[in-house]
Amino acid sequence: MPDATNARRPMVFASPSRYIQGADALNEAGAAIARLGDSITVIADDFVWDMAGKKLATSLNTADVTYARVRFNGEASSAEIERIAEDIRSAGVNTVVGFGGGKTMDTAKGVANTLGLACVILPTTASTDAPTSALSVIYTDDGAFEAYRFYERNPDLVLVDTTLIAAAPTRFLASGIADALATWIEARAVAQAGAQNMVGGRPTILGTAIAERCEAVLFEHAEAAFTANQAGVVTPALDAVVEANTLLSGLGFESGGLAVAHAVHNGFTALHGPIHELTHGEKVAYGTLVQLVLEAAPSAEFARYLALYKTLDLPVTLADAGLENVSDDDLYRVAETALAAPESSHNVAYALAPADIVAAIKAVDALARR
Repeated sequence: MPDATNARRPMVFASPSRYIQGADALNEAGAAIARLGDSITVIADDFVWDMAGKKLATSLNTADVTYARVRFNGEASSAEIERIAEDIRSAGVNTVVGFGGGKTMDTAKGVANTLGLACVILPTTASTDAPTSALSVIYTDDGAFEAYRFYERNPDLVLVDTTLIAAAPTRFLASGIADALATWIEARAVAQAGAQNMVGGRPTILGTAIAERCEAVLFEHAEAAFTANQAGVVTPALDAVVEANTLLSGLGFESGGLAVAHAVHNGFTALHGPIHELTHGEKVAYGTLVQLVLEAAPSAEFARYLALYKTLDLPVTLADAGLENVSDDDLYRVAETALAAPESSHNVAYALAPADIVAAIKAVDALARR
């Protein structure tokens, strides 16, 4: 639980310097990036570069921005950040661009911070709220959660091409919706507890309001956006959900704060096996339901979340998460990891023990199956 000194902390709100979103927005990337620097390193994996690298390169060439691409190896680890930073340290670049998914973006933020360079984020999916924040989720080279790494500033530019988002598999959009749906549930818990947000201050009215608005947009438009994504088209509903997944959730989680849902996600990364095949958002979805159980949320609220998760094919039972035969020992390992200091599970107004987390994980499974 938070200590009394939190009440004396100043309120803090954080955001990227500029956010651009729209169909074929990648065509504008060169001009937008040129405002920051004319020599850049693009971090991207092979899949993303083969899919959209030509489109980005054309935009950069048109704006007379010199670029080199560095291959991302797949894990947002300290070793990967250091490898890339060392690779480009003497290259004379002034901007680092993360082009791809959440782990690519977190790696780019780490590299930019290490070298003191400007940072640009170009998401190719709307699967997480990582793009706008001044932090990276760091994993071990084997994919287990290791730590949050915090930076002094947010990305200088976040540019989202909704044409790319619409062409991506629907699983990514659904994962982003799940990640974003945790935003209000966690931010309200942080506010009720008087705890800290992710930038070390008390939440502002704006930060909490953005988190609440994020939830409203998602429940209003998620199903229609999911359908548009299935058809591969950009619609007003898809636009709204991409903004909620990326900007509203990004600002809301960072300036509103995290709580149990993301801590349970981190706990799940301590396990081996099929659960590692789940996306970040899919694990957060289950964690959000766990937090609702721990809060004794009204049955109607739990049912509302559960119904939308099912519509989006998100995991809501242990079997869905690849944990059908999970042992109590493994569940206690999840719980102990989720409660380890300084996890966000302590940003709530009630004390938690490992047994509470284990019971809530089992209760979610029982409620979802019923």
